[in-house]
Amino acid sequence: MKYRIIRYIIPVTLTLFLFNSCGVVNNKYYTPDINFSENYRDNETQDTISMAAVHWKEIISDSILQKLIEEGLQNNLDLKTALENINQAKASLTQAKLSFLPSLEGSAQVSKSKTSEASLNLGSINGINLSTTSYLGQLSSSWEIDVWGKLKSNKRSALASFLKTEAATKAIQTQLISDISVSYYNLLTLDAQLEITRKTLENRIGDQETMKLLKESAVVDGAAVVQSEASRYEIEASIPDIELSIQEEENALSILLGRAPGPIERSLMKDQTVYSDLQIGIPASLLRNRPDIQEAEMTFRSAFEDVNYAKTLFYPSLTISANGGLSSLSLTDFFDSSIFYNLIGGLTQPIFANGENKARLKINESVQQQAFYDYKAAWLNAGGEISNALFQYNKAKEKQQARTNQIAALEKSVEFTEALLEYSSNTNYTDVLTTKNSLLSAQLEGVNDKQQELEAVVKLYRALGGGWLK
Repeated sequence: MKYRIIRYIIPVTLTLFLFNSCGVVNNKYYTPDINFSENYRDNETQDTISMAAVHWKEIISDSILQKLIEEGLQNNLDLKTALENINQAKASLTQAKLSFLPSLEGSAQVSKSKTSEASLNLGSINGINLSTTSYLGQLSSSWEIDVWGKLKSNKRSALASFLKTEAATKAIQTQLISDISVSYYNLLTLDAQLEITRKTLENRIGDQETMKLLKESAVVDGAAVVQSEASRYEIEASIPDIELSIQEEENALSILLGRAPGPIERSLMKDQTVYSDLQIGIPASLLRNRPDIQEAEMTFRSAFEDVNYAKTLFYPSLTISANGGLSSLSLTDFFDSSIFYNLIGGLTQPIFANGENKARLKINESVQQQAFYDYKAAWLNAGGEISNALFQYNKAKEKQQARTNQIAALEKSVEFTEALLEYSSNTNYTDVLTTKNSLLSAQLEGVNDKQQELEAVVKLYRALGGGWLK
């Protein structure tokens, strides 16, 4: 009686010990704490909702730009490559899950042998068949019991890698929406600047004719005529540079859209409306919204599970293998032949592996530490991007009001100096030209100010993790 009790207690105790040890080998994963700030720089408002939760079509109201973004999301090659990465990671995850199941292999074998009479040492006995043919069919199976969590760690690592590729694809999508928008706004800016420059050229051509008439009336001298000509040609020479920039920007945007370089349909800068409900949420929401932070965390988690996996290799593996089949000397009687089977359970304990297991563990621990640094850097970069975009938006708004006042003042200045040039000898064409050049620069910068405001909203939206939520 005592013997029977001991016989059952020992295996149960060993089993409990093995599974309890599993918790010692593998550490449980927790999202790393990087002690992020509770406030964004340059923003004291703690919104409960972030604009990242808004669909990108609400942020970007231009219908033509919306169509271009949709085209880019369908055809962009970087995004397609990222989707293939997801497919590869998904297959790797499936492979890791299947490792929990036992393997099953089948084999069929025919062997023919012949023995020499001399080797049998049978003397003068005749009529013995020295040739034999045997037939063998068998199934074999092997199953590793995941006592130490090795297979679980491998599966979790594959799962984290899969989630990382999904997050990376989302990050590419948010960046793509931002890049297409910024490139589109660059085109609108160049279009507006080209229009301003062409109108300025028309004015300079008119100035040139006016200076010739004033010279004939002895109001100005020949220097004024030459200056007017030089000013005209200076403006004329700047137009090809703007046109070249427009074509380069169109080609760059075409590549983002996954199409051959060519013209881009677009609206006008003056028709653009700026999204103004800039709710940025609290820093903790970035973990939910920013795909690059999610990608960095999944990279860290994959490395964390790789460390767990490396630890389990120091412990014995428990494998159960079985094989069985039929063996016969006659093919016609094969299914009436003898049946054989084997069932083997065994432990394999690493004893000496040339330091391979220790080296693997050190490497994986180092990779995990690097992944943590990358994760922390992702948080820091996010905070910097949000601060920069928010500051750019605020300053662009400030500049636009000041620029409007500047342009109005310069327009009056041009009127005054042109009138003084015609009726007063104390004013020369250099004064008029200086004022007009200042007006042109202010008008061009005014377009840049509107562009910076539009860009800032898009950059802030991307920095907060917007653009991938459905």
